[in-house]
Amino acid sequence: MNARVADLAKLPVFWDLKGKRVVIAGGSDAAAWKAELLAACGAIVHIYAEELSGIFSSLVDVSQASQRRRYIHHARPYTAADMKGASLAIGDFESEADADIFFNAGVAVGTPVNVIDKPAFCQFQFGSIVNRSPVIVSISTDGAAPVLAQAIRRRIEAILPASLQLWGQMAQGLRSKVNARLESGQARRCFWEGFVDRVFTGGMPNSTALAELLADAAKGDSRAARVGKITFVAAGPGDPELLTLKAIRALQAADIVLFGSQVSNEILEFSRREARRIQVDRFADQTVDSIAAFLDEGKNIVRVDLSGPLEGRRFREEITRLKASGARVSTVPGVTESAEVLHYALTTVPFGGYANAGHGEQFGSAR
Repeated sequence: MNARVADLAKLPVFWDLKGKRVVIAGGSDAAAWKAELLAACGAIVHIYAEELSGIFSSLVDVSQASQRRRYIHHARPYTAADMKGASLAIGDFESEADADIFFNAGVAVGTPVNVIDKPAFCQFQFGSIVNRSPVIVSISTDGAAPVLAQAIRRRIEAILPASLQLWGQMAQGLRSKVNARLESGQARRCFWEGFVDRVFTGGMPNSTALAELLADAAKGDSRAARVGKITFVAAGPGDPELLTLKAIRALQAADIVLFGSQVSNEILEFSRREARRIQVDRFADQTVDSIAAFLDEGKNIVRVDLSGPLEGRRFREEITRLKASGARVSTVPGVTESAEVLHYALTTVPFGGYANAGHGEQFGSAR
């Protein structure tokens, strides 16, 4: 059995700090940035420093003048007693000796500690953040290359729709209504897949979209909604970086992933942690029988293999048999290594049009 989770340098966690006390030791601009980040999470930030930078002073002044006081300045150095009971403690120190004292003081009272720009004295780290709250993406390189994390963040920012924050807020309000209307887990899954499709079309949520989504939910417990579906994903030459966005979305929505022996664990990592992964036999008859049984259980199945000639032929055989039985079948073409096809794409298909080409019933690249 393949490992369901590859090794992680650190555990990514999202921590609720609303109304919690956190400690900042130091009055620098770097400390001000951490304080601002913590305050944005709803924390009450206690700052221990005899002097504050201009930026930090402005944050504190604005806070004191507002009804929501997020920053409390103590014009003195911190003590170990100040750290007791705090949710987090962040320090900014020039010397490693001072950092070591701060770190050990936090450990002694059980408060997680981070010393800015000194990884050896950090029990946790801050990642680079994409903020579409309530949707939040955090990127970490385990402290090895912060510039790389920032570059990754910029790329993620570019592909996420500007409306994502509003859709996320709508989802928070919809969850209880959907759970009340739909008992079937499969029907709920179908509803949320439709919701996600709307999110990534780039449109803005509105009352019409909400009414249509709820109408779809009302139909969700029909027999048609409870019958499973299968998506055949051609994974190209096997390089996970060449998977299409459509292929990744299919994997992430699957209950069951049926994969060929040449599909790498890096590709399978795109599937949900809860998804059942099964390496299928090379004989199409047995594979189709297994798929039919899962469909009767209402499962959302992804059948993934590389895009070579053998896989293409086997896919066609399986698709033909499943369609003949009335199953709901869709396909996702893969990227080919063929220079001929690449030349055709560059010279014949207008720029921007290739992503939508070949998404019909046959694999245009799995020949």
